[in-house]
Amino acid sequence: MHAASGSRLGASHPKVEASTDLRLVAPAAAVWLTAAVTVEVSPGWVTGVVAVSLVAGGVLLAAGRNGARTGRRNACTEQEQEQEQEQEQGREAARPGSWPWVSVAAVLLCVGAAAASAGLHGADLRRGPVPALAAQFANVTAEVEITSDPRLTRPRINGDHIVPTALLFDAEVTRVTQADGTVLATRTPVLVIVDARSRRGSPGKAGGRSPWLSLLPSTRLRVAARFVPALSGGDDVAAVLRVRGSAPPEVVGEPSGPQRLAGRLREGLRKATDGLDADARALLPGLVVGDTSRVTPELDDAFRATDLTHLLAVSGGNLVIILALFIGPPGLAQRVERRGLAPRLGVPLRATALLGGALTLAFVIVCRPDPSVLRAAACGSISLLAIATGRRRSLIPALAAAVLLLVLYDPWLSRSFGFLLSVLATGALLTLAPRWSTALQRRRVPPRLAEALAAAAAAQALCAPVVALLSARVSLVAVPCNLLAEFAVTPATVLGFATLATASPAMPVAKALAWSASWPARWIAGIARTGAAQPGGGVDWPGSWTGALLLALVTVAVVAVGRRLLRHPVLSAVCAVLFLLVVVQPPPLTRVITGWPPPGWRFAMCDVGQGDATVLAVGDGSAVVVDAGPDPVLVDRCLSTLGVTRIPLVVLTHFHADHVAGLPGVLHGRSVGAIETTGFEEPLEQAEFVRREAAARHIPMTRAVAGERRRAGSLDWRVLWPPPDPAPPPDGPNDASVALLVRSAGLRLLLLGDLEPPAQQALSRSPVVAELDGVDVLKVAHHGSAYQDPELIRRVAPRLALISVGGDNPYGHPAPSTVAALRAGGAVVLRTDEDGDLAVTGAGEGLSVARH
Repeated sequence: MHAASGSRLGASHPKVEASTDLRLVAPAAAVWLTAAVTVEVSPGWVTGVVAVSLVAGGVLLAAGRNGARTGRRNACTEQEQEQEQEQEQGREAARPGSWPWVSVAAVLLCVGAAAASAGLHGADLRRGPVPALAAQFANVTAEVEITSDPRLTRPRINGDHIVPTALLFDAEVTRVTQADGTVLATRTPVLVIVDARSRRGSPGKAGGRSPWLSLLPSTRLRVAARFVPALSGGDDVAAVLRVRGSAPPEVVGEPSGPQRLAGRLREGLRKATDGLDADARALLPGLVVGDTSRVTPELDDAFRATDLTHLLAVSGGNLVIILALFIGPPGLAQRVERRGLAPRLGVPLRATALLGGALTLAFVIVCRPDPSVLRAAACGSISLLAIATGRRRSLIPALAAAVLLLVLYDPWLSRSFGFLLSVLATGALLTLAPRWSTALQRRRVPPRLAEALAAAAAAQALCAPVVALLSARVSLVAVPCNLLAEFAVTPATVLGFATLATASPAMPVAKALAWSASWPARWIAGIARTGAAQPGGGVDWPGSWTGALLLALVTVAVVAVGRRLLRHPVLSAVCAVLFLLVVVQPPPLTRVITGWPPPGWRFAMCDVGQGDATVLAVGDGSAVVVDAGPDPVLVDRCLSTLGVTRIPLVVLTHFHADHVAGLPGVLHGRSVGAIETTGFEEPLEQAEFVRREAAARHIPMTRAVAGERRRAGSLDWRVLWPPPDPAPPPDGPNDASVALLVRSAGLRLLLLGDLEPPAQQALSRSPVVAELDGVDVLKVAHHGSAYQDPELIRRVAPRLALISVGGDNPYGHPAPSTVAALRAGGAVVLRTDEDGDLAVTGAGEGLSVARH
């Protein structure tokens, strides 16, 4: 086609086939399904599937060839009827490829190949000494070769403490020395886990970066570790190797040359971005090479809530952007008026494709040749194939071929949700997006806006069911957030790659480029944070295959209704405004519709799961917050629905994680005057976390002691506990909790933190006990646990007892005995796990509580 064009740059308008070739779609789907099913089955079953598939496929293939020869002989003996037989349907029937059983034979042969590949990969995990050693939880000295970048787990809340992050990386065990000195040679994939103690005990590099995090793929290490069995669930590892001790990594083999080069480039990118603000410093390495080591949990949550996580992973989009810079806009890639660097340099189309292939190879080396990068390269190279062949309709068969080859190469990809999302998104861009863009343009939507909107909507429509399956939540802001972020992705990625390329030879130039790239990066981060902060930005959804199917049906219905709505501009505008109101949920309108928050509310208890977060209204968008709960997102959402924008004081009763881990959510976007805490700073790492958060925002910290009195508006309170110098010292953080007696326009509230019986009894003996008689509202101590002082409960005799507790918690909170004792004293007992957010209004006979 290109030679016939008469131009060394190719035809201005190359031929486009009449219909899309879908012959590879069925074999690719068959390979995918077969690999997913057979990768963990026994060798006997694999052998049976392979044998049956090959025999049946061979028989059908032979039958198809015989049928084709018979058709040709009949055509020769009936030449007198040639005029009647020249119709398109008759000619197609005479072609060997049109015989149905030949297509079925191809599918069966692919099934056999997929089963064989999956069986061999599965056998690799079961053979050798590693599975047996894992079953024995054996302590060994192992030599491993790293096959992925080290990565940190996210910190998580486990009861009253934050589980420290661990470092993970994939590796292959090459040599095992058992405790008795036996040396075993093997080649088995494992997951290596380095716990926090090992990393803290290691001498870090400049800036405190652990030497474990600096390890490159292909590096060989010797580690003292314990084998443990891998969890079931389809991971392609034979066992887990837990590193013991606190020594730094012992390197016995340096990484390969390409990996050292990639490591230098990536390290240069990190250094060039060191001087940027936190969001840009975290995002740029992720956008360019998938390095998310600087992305904070808070920012990661925002990207997850808005379905923008694909921007933080190496994807085909990264490569397509670079190829577009070289080749030109996709719409002009096959025409002489294309505007990339290649045509400006006079490079012919096929040479352009070859140079693009070299660029793709460099991309794989820099971003590491693990399966996710190979998948990205395969999907990003589809446009290269279209340019080399001049066939735009070869994109779908190219995608099918990429899926087929990649799954045969690595059958574990068939169980990867990341791979599934990548294929679905690429398929959406190739099939749905062009049609939807055309439909929008017919309705006078500008072409560029129509293309961007169609791409975002199509990808979301196909990917949303899978995302809901993984997160049990559906984002309502995904399409607008992706649409708004898309305009900044290309400049951020191009400038980021320019920073990567110039960091080693010219760091000042790289820093200037990184500063330029920080502007679109901050825009993307701002979009993610803004979208995640919307009260109606997402809805909970069943995280199961049934839920995914239900969402797929809902998506089909929404698309069908949307097509009809587009014919009525006024009705479309009304629906868009209603959608905007549902997502933003303006407080005045929300209060009218839902009644939340109730007018004149004095005290609110947020439903933050297994933890505490309470709010004392000061007035006019201002409130005192007592404890922050375990989850920044939940407490931020609660404060937003209450309309709290200013916080004169945050009181953290003690440093357990279920009371302080949500502090970033309290501070997010709000003016905070001070943070007051207990003087008992344990657990130490969580006390340090609070200090870091306060210092980062220049918020002063003070210590609460018994006898302190404060006032804010109509609100005043007195600190009842802890005493200035407790004797004896408190028995743990719970008994050092800050306890408050609060008065708000005639309403009396007692907040006991997590005080346990020793401190409660000491409080009952203190001079302030007379002030505790007959309070209106009691925030029950320690989530309603069984460890309460009955005498204090009888003395307080609250009219309303509120318990902040998480559903199905493993501690049995609240204890039935505690609930019974409160009710026996005449209290109405409400709990957040059953009643949701709670808000108290009124006083005296007008005391009431609203639920949300």
